Amino acid sequence: MTTAASSTGITTVTSEPGRSFPLDVPLAQLRRRRSAKWTTFDADVLPLPVAEMDVRLAPPIAAALAAALQDSDTGYAGDPARLFETYAAFAVRRWGWQVSPQRMAMSADVAQGVVEVMRATLAPGDGVIICPPVYPPFFEWLTDVGVRVVEVPLLGPDQDWRLDLGGIETALRAGARAVLLCHPHNPTGRIHEPHELRRLADMAADAGAIVLSDEIHSPLTMPGSSFTPYLTVSDTARATGFAFVSASKAWNLAGLKCAQIIAGGDEHTAVLRRLPTELRYGAGHLGLLAAEAAYAQGEAWLAQLAGALQRNLDLLGSLLVEALPQVRWMRPEAGFLAWLDMRNLGLGADPSVAILQHGRVALVPGPSFGRAGAGFARLNVGCSPELLRAAVARIAAAVPGVAAG
Repeated sequence: MTTAASSTGITTVTSEPGRSFPLDVPLAQLRRRRSAKWTTFDADVLPLPVAEMDVRLAPPIAAALAAALQDSDTGYAGDPARLFETYAAFAVRRWGWQVSPQRMAMSADVAQGVVEVMRATLAPGDGVIICPPVYPPFFEWLTDVGVRVVEVPLLGPDQDWRLDLGGIETALRAGARAVLLCHPHNPTGRIHEPHELRRLADMAADAGAIVLSDEIHSPLTMPGSSFTPYLTVSDTARATGFAFVSASKAWNLAGLKCAQIIAGGDEHTAVLRRLPTELRYGAGHLGLLAAEAAYAQGEAWLAQLAGALQRNLDLLGSLLVEALPQVRWMRPEAGFLAWLDMRNLGLGADPSVAILQHGRVALVPGPSFGRAGAGFARLNVGCSPELLRAAVARIAAAVPGVAAG
């Protein structure tokens, strides 16, 4: 392995021939990318907000895409049957989850899938529970469908950001018709536990409500943690739930557009059959081929990536202790996003503003995740260790009096 200093002061790493390090992409090469992460901010900004990673594409996926381009196979998305079978086999290997391909549908992304299922199952004005701080587009999805947002915040950092099951039960009894669940949770990285999911399913069944489980980050569960799909925890969960999955986050394929919707029972499978025909054609053909390759051949690369992210999380913890001891965080159990409690830095409700202005590091504003996000910011650790070190150093230098603790 060789290293070289860049003009930004960040040391870049080049892997040895024949070895693959998913997060070792040199900064100069990243700057040539035209994706959102690398074109949204000025060139002097270290961009750590958008949930895309600085990875080298998994070789099986790159090969599948290269073959399609070689054959000029760039038409509309084809028959998803093989994709569904491939995901079903992946789910069995990964979680022991027996998914029937006949209970699946395809959409461009999880957002489109959730929105169309809500339109098919809910009436305008129905209450839908979300648990902030939560992925900001959740608010937009509900507004787009015309349903009512019912906020039941998570039980804060001192209670490990657990679901407020009592609050959810109260909201369901008051008439809410659905729970939009983020599992694993974004931005906290928490994986909801099976006993929580079973109780949630029982409460939904009692209220005649449904659970929409966004499980997009589930393949990237960190070593030492375990993920349980919502639809596997009980017969009641299967009867009340839909799951929404995609290879887009774990294998960094968001721009290729392909997600899967999974119904738990016969009634919900019938809902999938009534969804608009255009839904499947919103998916990209290259996205379908890439997802097939990811689920069928991408697990070795995924394990390597999880190890690299685990090391980055170790590094982030050490850097925060050394340079930003006032910042609190809970290590994510899944995904590549770190939810940073910056309330003790004196930077107000949205610390990301001062950090961008004075440190030239871009983070996601905490308040965009809901009122519970005031004083927080989300940082993406799906980058090289060198970039992560530089970002924390810049943040620390931008915070007045931080060295005093």
